[in-house]
Amino acid sequence: MWAIAAGVALGIDYIAWTASIYLVGAGVSTVLVNVQIIVLPLLALIVDRERVSRRFLITLPLMLIGVGLVGGILSVAEVGNRVVLGTVFGLIAGIGYGVYLFLTRRGTRRKAEGTVQPLAWATGSAAVTSALIAQFTGGLHFTGISTTSWLFLIALALVGQVAAWLFIHHGSVRLRPSMAASLLLVQPVLALVLSALILAERLTSGQIVGACAVVVAVAVANGVWHVRSNHRGRRLSKWFSR
Repeated sequence: MWAIAAGVALGIDYIAWTASIYLVGAGVSTVLVNVQIIVLPLLALIVDRERVSRRFLITLPLMLIGVGLVGGILSVAEVGNRVVLGTVFGLIAGIGYGVYLFLTRRGTRRKAEGTVQPLAWATGSAAVTSALIAQFTGGLHFTGISTTSWLFLIALALVGQVAAWLFIHHGSVRLRPSMAASLLLVQPVLALVLSALILAERLTSGQIVGACAVVVAVAVANGVWHVRSNHRGRRLSKWFSR
């Protein structure tokens, strides 16, 4: 039941994010959907009383600014006259994304080895939810899609959905909510890198600065340097003890 409820939230995320992309563009919608970084830790704090680290709170503004730069928010004036509606859809998508991650963690926490079955139920629930909402937004259409497009859709389903969500399901239940949420902010940065390498898209200076800001903020929020310093300290103490 937790997985089915999470799938409903994921289906809402899919529909709202797709609508946001068409209204305000992929860059801005990517910024908006990442409000999950606030939703997930906030739900964990309110419902499960899970503590949010001070490092996360300090670096949160830098994460949001970085994602904003990565998504090209500086050029928001160029996305058209439907920005308000697109922004609302993007925020709804981000809330759905955060709720999905929270319900997934809650449902699999007591049985962390159960990854495939909850994901299957959640994916099926998301598909049904999306199909139901689609009936009010023009319906589902399977004609007029080329063979190449179908192959890309299948590859996207296997790599971007099945494989990616298996990793997310497996890892998120073993991490603090703030750590899981902040690590997922690396996604828009990787999307920029892949688009530059594969599609030869040129990055703006703002996007490069934003990408660096996200990486640094995620590293600080998750205590990367703190962990490394502790590891070195233990190595030095062992060396001196000899």
